[in-house]
Amino acid sequence: MKRYSFKATKNTDLNIDIDTHVKPRTLSDKVAYSFVKLLRFFADLFFAKRYGHRAVVLETVAAVPGMVGGLLQHLHALRKIKDDQGWIRVLLDEAENERMHLMTFIEIAKPNFVERFLIIIVQFVFYHFYFLLYLISSKTAHRVVGYFEEEAVISYTKYLQEVDAGRHQNVPAPDIAIQYWQLPETATLRDVILVIRADEAEHRDVNHGFVDSLNNSKQLKKSLKANQRI
Repeated sequence: MKRYSFKATKNTDLNIDIDTHVKPRTLSDKVAYSFVKLLRFFADLFFAKRYGHRAVVLETVAAVPGMVGGLLQHLHALRKIKDDQGWIRVLLDEAENERMHLMTFIEIAKPNFVERFLIIIVQFVFYHFYFLLYLISSKTAHRVVGYFEEEAVISYTKYLQEVDAGRHQNVPAPDIAIQYWQLPETATLRDVILVIRADEAEHRDVNHGFVDSLNNSKQLKKSLKANQRI
């Protein structure tokens, strides 16, 4: 598998490709894509254009996969007594980054009691679902995250458009965001959306890359077995 070197996933490079999409080809891809689109449907139905409140709930979900993946990769490396190829640190760093997204939008959106209760329910359900999915197929699990992050980039792009159009107030950035992304003191919500969207684009590319690494590793094992039979 490809080795991933550690780097902080808070992304200050805003030159990203917001249109990147990995077309589902395998059954695993199609299952992952359909699941994410289903989540998107319910998110659109419940939150509509309340993007700040949407972010609070969805970032709760987004912070789960990195922690689950990091834990299971850690246990796998211990069982197999082998190097993790840098995956554990990247996944745990992703979980921390997504948690900071959540903490930032809690300051901006000020979720009400219903939304806080929804956070508890969503996290409980999604954690157990994702844990089982990762045990069954880590490839599908990472593809789910890749597609989830594709949708996150789309959502933050629409959020940005709403702010630019004046339909959402461009409030000052919370102190937690200024400190974490090292933004200027004059930073606003628009600046926060840009850096978070860049984070999500990086998570998107990393998780799709994990799937490519798993596919390549599988193909290599098949080739080695075929050569041994000859």
